[in-house]
Amino acid sequence: MVSPSRNLDLHGSVPDASCIALLLIDVINALEFKGAETLVEPALAMARAVAELKRRCARAGIPAIYVNDNFGRWREDQHAIIARALKPGTLGQPVAELLRPAAEDYFVVKPKHSGFFATPLDTLLTYLRVRTVILTGIGTELCVLFTANDAYMRDYRLVVPSDCVTAIDPGEGTHALQRMVDVLQADVRPSTNLGLREPGDSILLAGFKHLAALLGRAG
Repeated sequence: MVSPSRNLDLHGSVPDASCIALLLIDVINALEFKGAETLVEPALAMARAVAELKRRCARAGIPAIYVNDNFGRWREDQHAIIARALKPGTLGQPVAELLRPAAEDYFVVKPKHSGFFATPLDTLLTYLRVRTVILTGIGTELCVLFTANDAYMRDYRLVVPSDCVTAIDPGEGTHALQRMVDVLQADVRPSTNLGLREPGDSILLAGFKHLAALLGRAG
């Protein structure tokens, strides 16, 4: 892999630099699976919280990266994935409308549960100079957990706001969040407790003890 020190922005494809990135996992989702009806209301609540967090991150200069499954449709690119989720009448349309990617956002298509498996996500985070990832999205006990595991193994610091994820099985979701706290050292406080600040501040997420160490100064 080409070192970021030699090719700072991948020929203009990665213009941002931030020690923190917001990851939106499988939120562009038609919800075309058995039992998805029970996920619609929790997913909408999650989407509203994520949308507000995304707005706050944008004001603080924190980039948003969509990490989205191809749902086994190997001929579909990100535009087809977005169009399918936005199709009128699909269960996931209200969530996709709330979290429709903007032109400045990044979009990574994944084939399996983890956002890191067989994708360029780690390379993108390297070029962005990210050290802390904020994980949000659908599948607390599945894709969010698998992505969190792989991020931890790559030495990224983890923030998983509990109101910004939703589980297919609520009990398993609660268990997965606790495992992230106990094993992956994740911070799972609600997004409303994340003190995002405007660009230029030395500390972007006030109150996070791991960011004080990351930035080399007290919070």
